[in-house]
Amino acid sequence: MKVLVVGSGGREHALCWKLRQSPLIDELYCAPGNPGISQVADIVPIPSDEIHHLASFATDLKIDLTVVGPELPLTLGIVDDFTNRGLTIFGPKKQAAELEGSKVFSKEFMRRHDIPTARFEIAHDLDAARRIAAHFGLPVVLKADGLASGKGVLIPKTEEELEAGFKTFFEDRRFGSAGERVVIEECLVGEEISFIAFSDGERILPLATSKDYKRLKDGDLGPNTGGMGCHSPAGVLKSGAASEILDRIVRPTIQGMSDENRQFVGVLYVGLMLTADGPRVLEYNVRLGDPEAQVLMARMENDLLPVLLSGAHGRFDTSRLHFRKEAAACVVLASQGYPEKPTKGEAILGLEQAGNVEGVEIFHAATALKDGALVAAGGRVLNVCATGPQLRDALKRAYVAANCIRWPSKIFRQDIGRQVLERNAS
Repeated sequence: MKVLVVGSGGREHALCWKLRQSPLIDELYCAPGNPGISQVADIVPIPSDEIHHLASFATDLKIDLTVVGPELPLTLGIVDDFTNRGLTIFGPKKQAAELEGSKVFSKEFMRRHDIPTARFEIAHDLDAARRIAAHFGLPVVLKADGLASGKGVLIPKTEEELEAGFKTFFEDRRFGSAGERVVIEECLVGEEISFIAFSDGERILPLATSKDYKRLKDGDLGPNTGGMGCHSPAGVLKSGAASEILDRIVRPTIQGMSDENRQFVGVLYVGLMLTADGPRVLEYNVRLGDPEAQVLMARMENDLLPVLLSGAHGRFDTSRLHFRKEAAACVVLASQGYPEKPTKGEAILGLEQAGNVEGVEIFHAATALKDGALVAAGGRVLNVCATGPQLRDALKRAYVAANCIRWPSKIFRQDIGRQVLERNAS
C-alpha cells in the first residue's frame, strides 16, 4: 500500500516510524517532513497547508491512505478535498474540525450537549472582557478563539497580568484573527491529563492515557507551549475514571457531533482537568497530541495502518487497541527563546550517542540540514522518547539520552513525571 503522512513535526515522525513497521506498507511518503522523517519515509516538499497541491499529489501517485498530523490542514478542509476526489483519508472534515478550530464553537457545543467544562463567557471587545473577568475573579483563563499552535491561552493571576493579557489580545493582536473573540472562563484546579480516542464516526477506540506538560519551565511555571514533555500511562487516573470519561465526555461528544450533522471521523483529543467534582474538558483537539503521539506510538501493539484505514472507511476492523505494559516517556528539547523567538541555526551534536541508550527513540520536530550539518530550526527541536518496565525507568533513560544531545541554546524541563512518581511512591 501507498501511504501519505501530512506534517513535519515530532508527531508526524512518530506516525511515520510506527507506520513503517506495518508489513502492509509498500511506499511511505511525508509532506513536507523533516530530516529525521527522511530516514523512514520519502519526503515530499509540499507544505501541509497547501491542501489542493497535496490532493493532486495523492491523486497522481494513487495514494491508498492519507493520515493528517497537524490541525491546520484539517481546519482548512483537507479531508473534504481528498474525499471529493475519491481519496481515502483519516481525519475530520472541515465542519467537524471546528471543535479545535474555534474555542467559541467548542465551548458552546459542550454547553448544548451537557458536557462538563469550566464556566465561561465570550468577549468581543476590551470592555466586555474586563466586565466578564471581574465576574470570574482571579486567576482567570483567557483563550484565543482560533488556532494559536497551543500558545493562545493565558492565565493571569494578578490585575497587572490581566491587563497585560488584554493588551496581548485586543491591542497587540498577537494572535491576529484567532484572537478576535476571546473565551474567558473560570480557572479549574486539579490534575491535567490527555485522553485520546480514534473514531470512525460511530465507534470509539480509546488510546492509552497520557499526561502532557505544557508549561515551559520546571514546576509548571512560565508560558504555555505546545508541550514540553509527556508520559504514558498518565499515572493519575483513579479506578473507573477512564470509563467515566468515556461515558460522560467522549461518547457524548461523538454523538453530539453526529446529531449536529458534523460526523466526526479521526482523532479526538480531549484535554481534561481532573477536579474534585470530576473530569472537566479544558479543550478539544482534532488530531493526535504532540508529544502525546510519540509515547502512544511507542506503546501501541496494533498495526496502525489497518486501524486507520478501516476507520477512514467508516468501520474499525478491531474492537480495541492494545498497548504494551511498559511505560513511555518523552522529553522535549527546545531552543532558548521558545515559544516567542527561538534561536535557530545552531548545529546539533550527540544524536548518535543518545540513540544508543537502551529503549530510546529520537523524533525530530524542528530540524534542518545546513551545509550537511543538522541544525535547530524552530522552537521544539527534538523529542527524546524512551520506554521502560516502569515510568521511572522510561524517564531515566529519556533524561540520560537528553543530556547526550548538545547545541548552545538547548533548553528542556528537568521535572517531567517527577510529581507523579513522588505521589505514587507515597
